[in-house]
Amino acid sequence: MTVFSVLRTPAVRDSVGIGVAVGAAGLAFGTTAVTAGLSPAQAVFTSLFAFTGASQFALVGVVAGGGSLVAGVLGALMLGARNTLYGLRLADLLGWRGPRRVVAAHGVIDETTAVTLAQPDRATARLAFITSYSVLGTFWVLTTLVGASATDQVHDIDALGLDAVGPAVFLGLLWPRLREGGPRAWLVSGLGAGLALATTPFLPPGVPVLLSACAACVALLRPAPSSSAVVADMNAEGADDSEGAGR
Repeated sequence: MTVFSVLRTPAVRDSVGIGVAVGAAGLAFGTTAVTAGLSPAQAVFTSLFAFTGASQFALVGVVAGGGSLVAGVLGALMLGARNTLYGLRLADLLGWRGPRRVVAAHGVIDETTAVTLAQPDRATARLAFITSYSVLGTFWVLTTLVGASATDQVHDIDALGLDAVGPAVFLGLLWPRLREGGPRAWLVSGLGAGLALATTPFLPPGVPVLLSACAACVALLRPAPSSSAVVADMNAEGADDSEGAGR
């Protein structure tokens, strides 16, 4: 497969689109961080080494509100805890070991996980992860620098509508799974969205997302039939059809 054909694959195309769109939200973080009292260099350092949007916004939010750095870091760590669960899932899917796994761990966030899990096989999943991580990480750091440097010129970052980019991307990734997932997928998604919407006015940014993950417990109440069970049912149906034809 040539380089040109690889670049035209859906995995690369979707990863680049998500990376550019979500990476643009770094403008909002850069501006918010400097407004909260961080220097442009500190804002860029945070985006480069933390690289997790909600946790970064939580950190600067606590600092801007007069809280201690310790409280801000603890809040950021709590919000970033979900990435640990993502990592457990992606570790088996990507199958990397040693230094590659360590490097990949830095890129495990909401968007890279979503685009990777949407792929049909390991090779494509690896391609999607590498592409989304590289593009999103690069744009996130660069736009953080731009936002931090242009704070005096950009007075109302919310007017750009960058806060809607993330939800729009997730809706686009979620829709195919809802369309094929059946009633249980709709139930879990509806409960998760309801919890997030109901708690957003009362909880710090990012916490409603963690709370809405509890809706996934519904899927554990009645496990989906295993592939072996499905095959057994198909064999049983085939045997019944054969008996009926022979009678």
